[in-house]
Amino acid sequence: MVRIREVGPRDGLQTEAPLDVADRAALVRALVDAGTTNIEAASFVSPRAVPAMADADKLLALLSDLPPQVTVSALVPNVRGAELAIEARRRGGPLQEITATVSASEVYSERNVHMSVDRSVAELEGICAIASSEDLPVDAVLSCSFGSPYEGDIPADAVGRLCRRLRSAGVTSLTLADTTGMATPRRICEVLAVTGNELGLHLHDTRGTALVNLYAAMQEGVVRFDAAVGGLGGSPFARGAGAGGEAGGNVATEDVVSLLDDLGVRSRVDLVKLIEVSKQLEVMVGHPVPSRVARAGPRTAGSG
Repeated sequence: MVRIREVGPRDGLQTEAPLDVADRAALVRALVDAGTTNIEAASFVSPRAVPAMADADKLLALLSDLPPQVTVSALVPNVRGAELAIEARRRGGPLQEITATVSASEVYSERNVHMSVDRSVAELEGICAIASSEDLPVDAVLSCSFGSPYEGDIPADAVGRLCRRLRSAGVTSLTLADTTGMATPRRICEVLAVTGNELGLHLHDTRGTALVNLYAAMQEGVVRFDAAVGGLGGSPFARGAGAGGEAGGNVATEDVVSLLDDLGVRSRVDLVKLIEVSKQLEVMVGHPVPSRVARAGPRTAGSG
């Protein structure tokens, strides 16, 4: 079985024009109805920096009646973000996991969170200490694990050393992120040979390789992946670097589920319902979504 963390409501929407918090809550509920059981719903970042993620506390309040089997996570950029997330949880928000980012690229770290890598690791230690007191797991997402648009390839050994530092900092789990779509199956295998496969992957489709990278990681034993409904998303702080100056969207959840269904690998997500969510999402954001399966439909007779 493969576990999918749906990041569309957070990573997918963060570069879009801000949606009303009620629409964001409706998107989460539609994803739950499609069978999604792990959703990164919000981000406790400054609304000045990422306007689309404003009112994270209000969003969690609207989701307080989600089924208990649904794991809701929120991204926090620093200790203050973690404090705000925990305050929202104490008021009844269904927060069961915190995610926090550290970058393998010094330049990207400065542009994304305005901190050096060392400072980010120190901040993560503080986040873990606060979360531990609340019995909240922390997943550290390691940006630029397969290459930086500013510095090129990051040596696999360097990624491995940073993973060990993050585990020592107190994180519960790790996710390697291909922030600007620089990964290839070769790079995936090289890095996993150092880090091991007991972690997740967060893949972007900037160069059209997200699905083949996911498949390569599955062959190496990885069973946990982030994906975004519709294939929306990308870092708003990666623009101006790399091919086309864009980070590219996340691997589309529909595309992942379609592949898994064909391979006979369980994900518990209903593909037909998920495609309907993508159609609703297109109306919300006002433009087509990148997902290929959302456009072409499932691989069934009569689907076109």
